Amino acid sequence: MRVFSSLMLASALAMAPMSAVLAQEASVVVNGEGFVDVAPDIATINLGVTTTADSAAAAMAANSEAVNAVMERLAASGVAASDIQTANLSLGPDYSSYDSSTGGAPSRYVASNYVNVQVRDLAKLGEILDSAIADGANTLNGITFGLADPRPAQDKARAAAVADAQAKATLLAQAAGVALGPVTAVVEAGGYVNPTPMFKREASDAAVPVAGGELSVQANVTVTFGKVE
Repeated sequence: MRVFSSLMLASALAMAPMSAVLAQEASVVVNGEGFVDVAPDIATINLGVTTTADSAAAAMAANSEAVNAVMERLAASGVAASDIQTANLSLGPDYSSYDSSTGGAPSRYVASNYVNVQVRDLAKLGEILDSAIADGANTLNGITFGLADPRPAQDKARAAAVADAQAKATLLAQAAGVALGPVTAVVEAGGYVNPTPMFKREASDAAVPVAGGELSVQANVTVTFGKVE
């Protein structure tokens, strides 16, 4: 776990002498950050099929056949239908087939179909990639690792952020020679789960090598301590 913080000591009379400040109601406002590193338990793959043919209809027909084969293999590998979602579907001319000298119509067409696939069993990730490629997927745009349920890690990061704020506020109060008052407000300033991207690799006889690494979960809080006594 990595914990960092930035700190601010504030009062209603920030420009007044210390004796005057302590005579008034004052507060200690602390910004705390907490980081927790955890292993991912889910991966999202963006893969697809691109086909080229002499007509738009032929390109789409060939593409649909290949995509259906990929989806059937994904299902056979244990990927639920609810974890497969079409991300992009396109059909258009192959501009490289234009004859610029005549300005005529293109002689070939390109069809593409990309899907996002969530893999919940990371032990099968390399096998799933291999099987999808073997069944016709010829475009792999990358893999992003994440957490199926980020809440437990986020809660740990929040607790670390609050503990960080408490420790630093105590230190500030001691350095100022005052007693730290009670907490009057805690505001979460936002946090995030930093996904781990993995980009496309060449297929081989062995399962595609992938490494999930760790995710960094961050929480940020602003804690206000009441009257300094």
